[in-house]
Amino acid sequence: MTHKIRVWDLPTRVFHWALVLCIAGSVIAGEIGGNAMPWHFRIGYTVLSLLLFRVVWGFVGGRWSRFASFVHAPATVLAYIMGRGLPEHTVGHNPLGAGSVLALLFFLLGQVLSGSFSSDEIAFSGPLTKFVSNATVSLATTYHKEIGKSILIVLVLLHVGAIVYYRICKNQNLAAAMLHGDKELEHPAPSSRDDAGSRAVAAVVFVICASLVAWGVQLLG
Repeated sequence: MTHKIRVWDLPTRVFHWALVLCIAGSVIAGEIGGNAMPWHFRIGYTVLSLLLFRVVWGFVGGRWSRFASFVHAPATVLAYIMGRGLPEHTVGHNPLGAGSVLALLFFLLGQVLSGSFSSDEIAFSGPLTKFVSNATVSLATTYHKEIGKSILIVLVLLHVGAIVYYRICKNQNLAAAMLHGDKELEHPAPSSRDDAGSRAVAAVVFVICASLVAWGVQLLG
């Protein structure tokens, strides 16, 4: 007997796929350069808005989207690696997957912030370059274009690789769950709240986050 539960609420799913599109769009715009650079910056601001939303949603969102459900102590992660995982580790992000998610969020934030201090030395500069020295701008630009970008590429490949591994080796379609929100489990588990009320709260939270980013950009512009 299997149990179908709602794991990923709609706001979490929208965040996930919006972030995927933004990352792809940012890379494309950055590689094209020139007239596409304003879009590179706009997408960066959108990513920052999404990240701020995810931080808030990590405290007030659906059960399995909350940090409390997937941020584990090192001992728990080690036990999971050694095959002593708990049933709830198969519901949302398992301890290893949680590390991947947190790393992606952390380095995406670093990429956005470093981009704010970067300059292409031709026509486009981040909004914070005026507040720091040329040496800092150079350092931030190097990190943004080379180090941070490379780290994110590796993390994304690891993320995709894990999804493929679980699909082929464990017959678990993690991508599908992030599309429709549900998982079939062998054991009962509480569902995440995902109703009109929680979705309305998510919309308000995102509007506030996006407004703060827009206000900050306008203030610094």
